[in-house]
Amino acid sequence: MSRMTPEEALDLIHNADLIELGKMASARKKELHPKGVTTFVVDRNINYTNVCWVDCKFCAFYRHAKDDDAYILTNEQIDEKIDELVAIGGTQILFQGGVHPKLKIDFYEDLVGHIHDKYPQITIHAFSAIELDYIAKISKIPLKEVLQRLKDKGLSSIPGAGAEILSDRVRDIIAPKKHDSSVWIDVHRQAHQLDIKSTATMMFGSVETDEEIIEHWNLVRKLQDETGGFRAFIMWSFQSTNTKLGEEIPDIDKPSSNRYLRLLAVARLFLDNVANIQSSWVKWHLNLVRMT
Repeated sequence: MSRMTPEEALDLIHNADLIELGKMASARKKELHPKGVTTFVVDRNINYTNVCWVDCKFCAFYRHAKDDDAYILTNEQIDEKIDELVAIGGTQILFQGGVHPKLKIDFYEDLVGHIHDKYPQITIHAFSAIELDYIAKISKIPLKEVLQRLKDKGLSSIPGAGAEILSDRVRDIIAPKKHDSSVWIDVHRQAHQLDIKSTATMMFGSVETDEEIIEHWNLVRKLQDETGGFRAFIMWSFQSTNTKLGEEIPDIDKPSSNRYLRLLAVARLFLDNVANIQSSWVKWHLNLVRMT
């Protein structure tokens, strides 16, 4: 089977009938997963801090250190959240925060080590590429050392957060302080080289073009060819409420369900080397997600 080109992907986004596109994506899914089994993980998102200096315009979560509602969770507060997860049979935490301007590698080692020692049954899926890159910079050590030290303490895998759209034109608009796309790719490359798996994400619906969406997919596909380290791809839509970007461009609307399903189907076809596509049920109605 020949590999889909960016030009073919663009044509499908623009012109394909949605029902036929869904059938094509379903056929590809069956090739990858002939047993027809869909899996899920019972996990919990825990944001250990909301303090961040990066000031992404699309983000409604971050606070500055002196804001009244800024926080860093204590170990006891984190334990309470994990206890609640364990009580319902959960097995994983998605653990990340803002990019705190002062926290260094020792803080993160102690944090991961505490969780792993107390809850060895819990998978720690933690820290975005920009968090890891900044930990290395503020700690004045190589990124590979950061990754290895956190792995030694119990880090299992890293999420794809911070990818947004891997187009530097877009990133300069929506997150001008954030590192460029090549750094995101390199963090995941170095993680994969240490046998730390990761996921790849994409935020759509802000200021990107369809060509830039495909540019994003292509970078993910190329790195997966090189390392095989991505275990899933997750796509989610920009939510404009309470964001600077929403204020600057007030006519940005949430993408339609047609748009979400169309992009997800083409992603399934284009990302031929990523075994799993994860549905963004938090952002979309559960009935729509069941269609994916």
